[in-house]
Amino acid sequence: MSSDSLAVFRKSMGPELAKLADQHMQHDLRQSDRDALQKAAGTVSTHTGVGSLLGIALGIFLAYRIRSNRAAMFNAFKTADQPVAVKFAGGKEEAIPDLTPLLRPSTLGDVATYSLLGAGGLFFGGETGLLTGTFRARQQIGADRESRERIETAFRKFRADALRAQANLLDQSGRGDAWSLT
Repeated sequence: MSSDSLAVFRKSMGPELAKLADQHMQHDLRQSDRDALQKAAGTVSTHTGVGSLLGIALGIFLAYRIRSNRAAMFNAFKTADQPVAVKFAGGKEEAIPDLTPLLRPSTLGDVATYSLLGAGGLFFGGETGLLTGTFRARQQIGADRESRERIETAFRKFRADALRAQANLLDQSGRGDAWSLT
């Protein structure tokens, strides 16, 4: 599993593309546009971090609730009257095994519950934070129409240059593994 699978760990797109993006930021944008993009990037990062923390907290809380409910169900089962044998119509009597040790909450089950729900909370919270941060950043960038148009134009030029660079790598290598550029 790649570290890019979780939103909180996603950093950049690679050194070549980062250098190309920096060139476009310096030549195609004004300082106010660059500041707006930096602010928007900070917003996305903040939302992703807060969402990840909230997701982990929610996952641990749910794991705690599941653990306590499992313990309560076990205690209720343990204290209830349980039959020890079954008598059939033909008069045959068969003993019922005691299932209490098999139903006891275990440390392994607790570790699995906390791990899986914590990881699920991290994923859910991080992706939700990334989504809300992206929407908020889009609103921030879109507030000034002229700035937004300059940023969109610079982004289109960057994408075209990135695709040209990728096509050049494909032509040079001939193997088709140039997708690692992105």
